[in-house]
Amino acid sequence: MSVKRFLESLVVGKAQGPSPSFTVFDAVRVLELVARAGSIGRGKLAEKLALGRGATRTLLTHLTDAGLVSSSRGGCAFTAKGEKVWNELHSLLPWKVEVEQNELTFAAHNVAVLVKDKASNVKKGLEQRDAAVRAGAKGTATLVCKDGKLLLPTVSADVASDYPEAFNAISRLMKPEDNDVIIISSADNAKEAEYGALAAAWTLI
Repeated sequence: MSVKRFLESLVVGKAQGPSPSFTVFDAVRVLELVARAGSIGRGKLAEKLALGRGATRTLLTHLTDAGLVSSSRGGCAFTAKGEKVWNELHSLLPWKVEVEQNELTFAAHNVAVLVKDKASNVKKGLEQRDAAVRAGAKGTATLVCKDGKLLLPTVSADVASDYPEAFNAISRLMKPEDNDVIIISSADNAKEAEYGALAAAWTLI
């Protein structure tokens, strides 16, 4: 099972229970926060996720039952399996950064995600835009790295020339290589911008 399908399977509702109030991107965020901190408490996780304590507790139960994290008085930390899953996911999505407003953004908050070696999965960028909007974003720009250049399918064959401000921001923050994809998601708040970028990236992996 791919890491994508595995993580999706962790957030489905139980057969006779209510649907969970969290998404697969909340699970991804937990893994990222644990990876950064080494160990993190439930209260801090709930704060960072902008979820209620009950939803955070249920999500952690799902991750614990799957063998990804362990809980102690010191907080939540990776198991060996959790670290392996995170490393696999991080190899697909190695960069996620906040970017300032530029010619390719649509709102006050903007997050860019780099997706490794998935340029062949991008058509016109519409599927990525639609996924991001469903996650709460205002819109996206989906860029493809090809022959050392960043392209915006159907719009620009050379982002460096046509959108220099956006290109300079991306070049400063990320290191795209040929066949990589960069998705910039824009929203009215930081969480929706981040989850929009992840939702768009999710269509490619």
